[in-house]
Amino acid sequence: MNLSDSQTAGIPRRISATEAVFGHLRGAIERGDYAVGDKLPSEAELCRTLEVSRPVLREALRALQAMGLTVSRTGKGTFVVANTVEDPTFGDYAASDLLEVRRHVEIPVAGYAALRRTPEDLDHLAHLLDRMERETDTTAWVALDTVFHLAVAEAARNPVFRRVIEEIRDALARQSTFLNELGGRREQSNCEHRAIVEALVDGSEHDAVEAMSHHLHRVETTLTDIVRPQRADTPTEGGSEA
Repeated sequence: MNLSDSQTAGIPRRISATEAVFGHLRGAIERGDYAVGDKLPSEAELCRTLEVSRPVLREALRALQAMGLTVSRTGKGTFVVANTVEDPTFGDYAASDLLEVRRHVEIPVAGYAALRRTPEDLDHLAHLLDRMERETDTTAWVALDTVFHLAVAEAARNPVFRRVIEEIRDALARQSTFLNELGGRREQSNCEHRAIVEALVDGSEHDAVEAMSHHLHRVETTLTDIVRPQRADTPTEGGSEA
C-alpha cells in the first residue's frame, strides 16, 4: 500500500499507513465494491493484499466502524452496514453531540481555569505538556490527552465541570485516537494545548477562552475533513462548485 501526501492546514504531510488502508477500504465501500450486507475479507487476507501489519489494519477497521460503515460481529467477521457516512460515533456518543457539549463546557471551563488555577495546577499541566510533546506512541499520547483536559477542568475549581469531562472521557479518547490515526493531529494538538496553558499561566480569561475555542475548532475541522474529504477529481464548473 503506497502512502501519499495529504494537506493539513495547507501544509503537505505524509499520511500514515492506517490512513491509506482506511481510505482504500472506505473507497471500496462507497463505490459498491463491497455492498451493504457484504462481509469484508478476513484480516489475514486483507493484510496480505494491502501489505500491511495486523495492528495497522485493525486501526483502519475500527475507524470504519466509528464512521458507521461497518460492524464487527464476534466470530463472524466485519460486515458493511452503510455506504455513506452520516455522523461518526465514539463510544456512546455521536461526534456532533460530543462537539456541541465540548463547546459549551470546555470553552467556559478554560476561562474559569485562568482565573482560579493554582501554582500546583500550572505545574501539573506543564508536566503533562512536556510528556505529551515527547510521546510518540498514539495510545500513550491519547491517555495523556484526556488527563490534560481533566486537569484544565480541575483548575476551574468546579467539581461539576470535572464530572462532565469524566462522563465523556472514553468518547474523548476514542475521538482523539481517530483524529490522530486519520488526521495526524498530534503535533497540532500539542501546540494548541501549549497555547491554552500559556493563557492559564498569564491568568487571562480572554486568551484561555480563545485558545480553547481554537483547539475545538481545529478538532471539528479535522473531523469534517475526514468525514467529508475534498475529492481532487471532483468536477467543477467556472472554478467553483455549484
